[in-house]
Amino acid sequence: MIGQMLLRAALGAALAGASGGAMAEATAAGYVRIPGGNFTSVLPQGATPDSSATTSLSPFALRSTPVTRGEFRTFLVSHPQWRRGQAPAVFADAAYLADGPTVEDPPASDEADRRPVTGVSWFAAQAFCESEDARLPSWLEWEYAAAADETRRDARADPAWRQRILSWYERPASRRLPPVGGTANAYGVHDLNDLVWEWVDDFNALFIAGDSRTQGDPDRLKFCGAGAISIVDRDNFAVLMRIALLSSLGASESTSSLGFRCARTLPGSP
Repeated sequence: MIGQMLLRAALGAALAGASGGAMAEATAAGYVRIPGGNFTSVLPQGATPDSSATTSLSPFALRSTPVTRGEFRTFLVSHPQWRRGQAPAVFADAAYLADGPTVEDPPASDEADRRPVTGVSWFAAQAFCESEDARLPSWLEWEYAAAADETRRDARADPAWRQRILSWYERPASRRLPPVGGTANAYGVHDLNDLVWEWVDDFNALFIAGDSRTQGDPDRLKFCGAGAISIVDRDNFAVLMRIALLSSLGASESTSSLGFRCARTLPGSP
């Protein structure tokens, strides 16, 4: 919690000190309403590892697709402080936007612009979301939405569904990403499990294995099995991989396979 407050304070200072005053509204993709309800997470929801994993989520809205390269380029036009080479190193590492986009790019094809943006730090992702009156989803919100397949709101007990996700993990990270907009899940949300890894707001509050912070390249996903010690559903390796990746990162870091989408708190929700 303290770490999250410090991250928000740092981001707030960066936005307050940015040129141009108030942030311009970015062109937003559609948001899908996700109904609330009781949900059993893979992570304990109390102070100890043996705490219950069941929690209650309020309804929220989630971007139907990850943020695209074209959308992020539009954001960079009106927010030059987040361009590669201009964002301070404390908010963006050397890998930030290494593969673009840049505002100097020649006009891209529609297909290229609809590919998910990657190489974005937590700070930049949060700033983009705030530009469209949104925020990054919490881990629980992301996990809740991503538990659905095309017809079921919770398909996690299905071994075939888990294997589908693990099969995506086996694809070469160097391959060219396809455009966003794959088959929607039962909520009408696309690409949660089979396109890119995604930032969440409270990534630094997830369980952190002692060795995971020392991994040299998060794209390699060489995570120790000890990271499962606090997982409630230890057979759910597909979700464990997500937690291992996110807990290995710092807020200024970025990878070529990590993108993001935004969420919104609905009126009347706590």
